Amino acid sequence: MFRKLLSLDEAKQILKQNFSPKPVGVERISLSEAHDRVLAEDVVAPMDVPPFDRSTVDGYAVKAVDTFDADEDRPVALKLCGQVNVGEPPSVIVENGMTAEIVTGAPLPKGADAAVMLEYSSRNDDNVFMHRSVSKGENVMEAGSDIQKGETILRRDQRLSSREIGVLAALGLTEVDVYKRPRVAILSTGAEVVEPGKPLPSGKIYDVNAYSFSAAVLECGGEPINLGIVPDDRNQLKAAVKKALNSADAVITSGGVSVGPKDIIPQVVDTLGKPGVIISRIAVKPGKPTTIAIVDGKPVFSLPGHPTSSLLMFHMLVRPIIRKMAGRPEETPSVLKAVAATRMFPAKGRRTFVMVNLNYDKTGQLFVSPVPTGLSGAITTLAKASGFVEIEEKQQFIDVGAEINVHLFSKNSLPTQPSK
Repeated sequence: MFRKLLSLDEAKQILKQNFSPKPVGVERISLSEAHDRVLAEDVVAPMDVPPFDRSTVDGYAVKAVDTFDADEDRPVALKLCGQVNVGEPPSVIVENGMTAEIVTGAPLPKGADAAVMLEYSSRNDDNVFMHRSVSKGENVMEAGSDIQKGETILRRDQRLSSREIGVLAALGLTEVDVYKRPRVAILSTGAEVVEPGKPLPSGKIYDVNAYSFSAAVLECGGEPINLGIVPDDRNQLKAAVKKALNSADAVITSGGVSVGPKDIIPQVVDTLGKPGVIISRIAVKPGKPTTIAIVDGKPVFSLPGHPTSSLLMFHMLVRPIIRKMAGRPEETPSVLKAVAATRMFPAKGRRTFVMVNLNYDKTGQLFVSPVPTGLSGAITTLAKASGFVEIEEKQQFIDVGAEINVHLFSKNSLPTQPSK
């Protein structure tokens, strides 16, 4: 197995050369299931929205020309010819000198080309007095003014939020073509991990990674498949990873990638297909033991057992791959500048990622400081962190007062600015 430490940039380049992620397929789903999915085709409007001219006010449908002489002191009298309600086709025709009572959203009756607001009218039996003139089309939403038939209203690769789903519903669509969610099998290894909910014997810990990876895969648009915990036994591991490869588009394992006698995941994965292991150990901290294989066209990411190390490596290497397999566009990193509150040191010869918190001082200056629990095995480190600072391999340290880039884990990671 490889012994040369790869730089993070070298590892990314090797992964790119050996695996080109792309959507795993297309499926048609109901609109009720489409939230947060990604369109696999352009959506062309099959109809006008609205499908008819409709009033935007409560009042009276009129021929605009009949109101041109109206003003507050000298209203124009029109003869009431009927009423138009929402959800009903108009049964009246507005002739010259006539008007029809109308409510907001109701279709404009034939002959009418404008609507007068109720506030600018008065009525005496069948005589309606217009106290203000209107122009043609005033207070009317014309057919197709929102969406025109034949218009490309949503584009392929667009993520569907509540707004886009509302547009699809307005077009009367009940189904939509989206990219399939890539299935990602997740395996935990090691004699020390126990399924949450079961009794916890002395010397054991609960399986953190399977659940954090599952949530991370969902965030990328994938479908996680938790295959449970596998002992550090070569035959059982081989069978489990084979099963994972047969049932999924990608595989993530955690643990068993260091240099101990039971760290046999890289050797096992390397026997399962070509080209096998392409990356073994990366010059980063945390995450050095990370191993990546390509097995007959499918990626296998074997990440360290320590939760902080594994989730950081997921963020760096796995997340972009799963997102592309789900048809999602590349993310724009959330990066901002802050001032170092303390001196920070890298691991010698390795690119170091320091988990940090952000805080404003009384003047509104943003300061960054390491999360106190900085060891790779500390489970709460990422939960406490706003983001991370990246220190290059050749950089000796980051000094107090230096302005540095902070990579945010989410846009919600920023603290609240002090009130002035």
